[in-house]
Order: sequence, then structure tokens, then C-alpha cells
Amino acid sequence: MSSTAATLDMTPAVEPPPITAGISKRTLVGFVAMVFGMFMAILDIQIVASSLRQIQAGVAASADEIVWVQTSYLIAEVVMIPLSGYLTRLLSTRVLFTVAALGFTITSMLCAQSSSLEELVLWRTLQGFIGGGMIPTVFATSFTAFPPARRAPVTVVIGLVATLGPTVGPTLGGFLTEQFSWHWLFMINLLPGLAVAAIVWTCIDIDKPNVSLLKGIDLPGIALMALFLASLDYVIEEGAREQWFQDETIRDFALLALIAGIGFFWRVLTYEKAIVDLSALRNVNFAMGSIYGFIIGIGLYGSVYMLPLYLGQVRGLNAQQIGSTMVVTGICQFLSSPIAGVLSSKMDVRKVLAIGFTLLATSFYISVPVTADWQFDQLLVPQMIRGVGLMFCIIPITSLAMGTLPAHQVPNASGLFNLMRNLGGAFGLAGINTLITERMAQHGRVLYDWIDPTRPEVQNFLSGVGARVADATGADPATAGLPVLAATIQKQVTVMTFSDLFLAMGVVFTLALLTLPFVKRPVMRGAADLGGH
Repeated sequence: MSSTAATLDMTPAVEPPPITAGISKRTLVGFVAMVFGMFMAILDIQIVASSLRQIQAGVAASADEIVWVQTSYLIAEVVMIPLSGYLTRLLSTRVLFTVAALGFTITSMLCAQSSSLEELVLWRTLQGFIGGGMIPTVFATSFTAFPPARRAPVTVVIGLVATLGPTVGPTLGGFLTEQFSWHWLFMINLLPGLAVAAIVWTCIDIDKPNVSLLKGIDLPGIALMALFLASLDYVIEEGAREQWFQDETIRDFALLALIAGIGFFWRVLTYEKAIVDLSALRNVNFAMGSIYGFIIGIGLYGSVYMLPLYLGQVRGLNAQQIGSTMVVTGICQFLSSPIAGVLSSKMDVRKVLAIGFTLLATSFYISVPVTADWQFDQLLVPQMIRGVGLMFCIIPITSLAMGTLPAHQVPNASGLFNLMRNLGGAFGLAGINTLITERMAQHGRVLYDWIDPTRPEVQNFLSGVGARVADATGADPATAGLPVLAATIQKQVTVMTFSDLFLAMGVVFTLALLTLPFVKRPVMRGAADLGGH
């Protein structure tokens, strides 16, 4: 026996997923359809990001109300994701995914036909809940249907789709809104959704339903989990906008999340047939992969959220222009995914993660000197680096988290893994919104204190601008320059705030990089290592 083999045999044994002789073309076609369905579900998280103003006008909503078009989807999806493991065992992969694809398609059609905010939020909630069942099911299938020797390229594809969806969302959404109408953000799902459902129903048959799970179903656990995750996500999503615990509703939902969370974890740890199995967290690789997935959620959803805000508020771009600018990140993700996949299978995944974290931190640091004049050219390099960095993180993280789990834990663990990424995104957005509120106020106080009307520079600016505005509009020259000065200050306050945001995001990934030396190298067993077992 070689020294390498001896070393492997001396490590604590981890039951590997079963090795199949191969995968049929029929199953492969079905899996491709599943991946496309997952892409649709992830895409729809952010497809509305660059079109909220148009949707707001279409359903006669206020600026504060329209954010529920996005928030309702995320909250519902977060509740569904951990349920997917149980539903997969109960219904089978084939039935669950087909039902989810059909439900997602129907609710997409209903979203497109909505004429009021209340109606749209209702259908978006159902769309997010039903569509959420597709995401972890694909991750689980990739580790149960494919042998280890063929798992690396599958992981690359899934990692690409998981990160590309949120990035491409605003691009595609902006194009559809500008060229057609915001209704096409949802109507685009109809034909692909029906095709995915038909193909999966016809081609996927990798497990059998276990209806005996209905006996002793953990209904209290389901209710507690739904209350806990929905309340927590609401507090995270809306806290910054409502001044956190200064708002009575936020305090009430935070208390509800605390009580339901305690009840949920007590139920999980004491009930024999708990709705969610947390035992996968005993696997160190899975636990660390989930933590890093949380961090990637911050970077993935945070960057997709910040850039459209900057381009819209500072540069004044429309939805299609915002999407066209952001497409660079998606292209670089696509082009770098094969490289990230090969390196993840050949190198210590900690080294690949170190490259990814370094690239992500760098992409944010070089964006710190942002000004009000930055255009596509100035944003090109940071976006390129960010796209590559995301792929060098998500692929090794997926392998780290899922690669050493036993087969029976994979479906449930996949739900937990995806839940952590979504929660990371939710916490990231909450942190960004909080920083925006605090830094805007701070920079505003500094700049407005600095603009002293008695200073000669300020007087010269007001008189010069006031004269030009008065000539063009006939306004009073003495006061015509004031609105221009106020708008200039507000723009600079906004730019300074985004500079702070980029710095904060860079620090997050620098801290993540510094934790890697404390992570043990995972023992990833491949087909060759497992052949004798």
C-alpha cells in the first residue's frame, strides 16, 4: 500500500455517496432540465432589481412598498429551501421538481397579470415558495445521481448557474422592461417552465417516494420553522429601512423570531422525526462550507444590489443601461468557471478559496475611489475581477460542503447549504442598507456644515449658477442656484457612501481570507480512492 493510501485509510472514515456504474443519457437530459429550472428560480430573485421603478408605476405603489416585490420572494424561498430535503424523501425527486416547476410557471403567469401591489406580492410569495424547492434539489441530485469521477464538471455547472443567475437577473430584466414591459419579467418563464416540468417528469427516475414519512409528520416543527425563518428574514430585510428596533413592528417580529427559533431548535433536537435534520453539521467540511456559503451570499447578492443603486441614483441610467453595464461580471463568471472547476479538482480547495477571496476583496478595494463620473470603462476591471472571484469561491465551497457527506444526508444537507447562502444574502443586504442610512446621514452632516453661505467660494458658485439658471428659466438669480447646490451635495454624499460600502465589502472578504489557515484540509475521496470499498 502506498503512503498516500495508508494516510487515507488512517483518517476517520466518512461514508461516501454511492458510486453508480454510470448515468444514462435520459437521466442526463433530465438533470440538464433541472439545472435550467434552478437557473429560472435563482434568476427571478434579482430579475426585478433594475426594474422596480417601472413595476412601481405599473401597480401604483410607493417607493417603500415596491421593495416587497423582491422581499416577499426571498422570504418565501428561505422558508421552502430547508423543507426540500423532507419533501424529496416524501415525494421523490421527480415528483417534487415537476410540481415545483409547474407551480413556478403558473405563479409567474399570475404575477404578469397582476394589477395591484397586493396581488403581485401574493403571487411573488407563492412563486418564491414553490420555486425554492428546485434549488437544493439540483444540488442534492448532482451528488446522488453522479459518480464521484464525473462530479467535478457537474459541480462547475451548478456553481456557475448559482452565481450567474443573480448577476444576469438585472441585465435580462432591464432589457425586457425597456424593450417590452415589466410584465415580461414573469412571462418569460412560461414556455421554459412547462418544458422543464415535462422533461423532468419524463426523464428523472433516481429515487422512490416514501409515503410512510407522512406518519408522524412534524407539523409543529414545520410551523415553528416557517415562523422563525419568515420573521427573521422580515427583520433582516426591513430593519434598516424602519430604523431597526425603533419600529414597533420590527421589535414584534424579532421577538416572534426569537421565540419560534428556540421552539424550532428544541423540536429538531428532541423529536424523532424532525422536519429538518441538522446532523450534517457534525461534518466539519459541511459546517465550514456552509459558513463560507453564507459569506459568498453577502458578496453575491450585495454586489448585485449595490451596483444598480449606484448606476441609477448617481449615473441616472435606465434599466437596460444598468443591465448592459453589469453583464461583464456574468461573462467573466462564465469564462472562468472551467478554470475554477479544474483547479478545485486538482488543488487543495483552501488554496482555490484563497484565490477567490483575494480576488473578491481586490475587486471591492479598487472600487473605493469611485466618483460621480465613473462609467462603464472605470467599472470594467472591478467587475471582471469580481466575476472570476465568485467562481473561484462557489465551486470549491460546494465541493467542500457536499463532497464527503453520506448519501442519505445529501438531500437535507443541500437545503441547509442553500439556506445559508440565501441568509448570507439577506444579512448582507440588511448590512448594506444600514450602512447606507448611517453613512448618508454622516456625510450629509459633514458636507452641509462645510457649505457655509458666507464663504466666497460658495457665494461665487451660487451667483454663477444662479445667473445661468435665471437666464434659462427666468427664476430669481438670488435663489436659483440653491437647488443646484443641494443636488450637487446630495450626489457627492451618495458617492462617498458607496465608497464606504465598497471598503466594507472588501474588509468582509479579507477577514474570510484570514480564516482559511484555521480550516483543516478536507479529505475528498474520489473514485480511485473508493474503488476498493
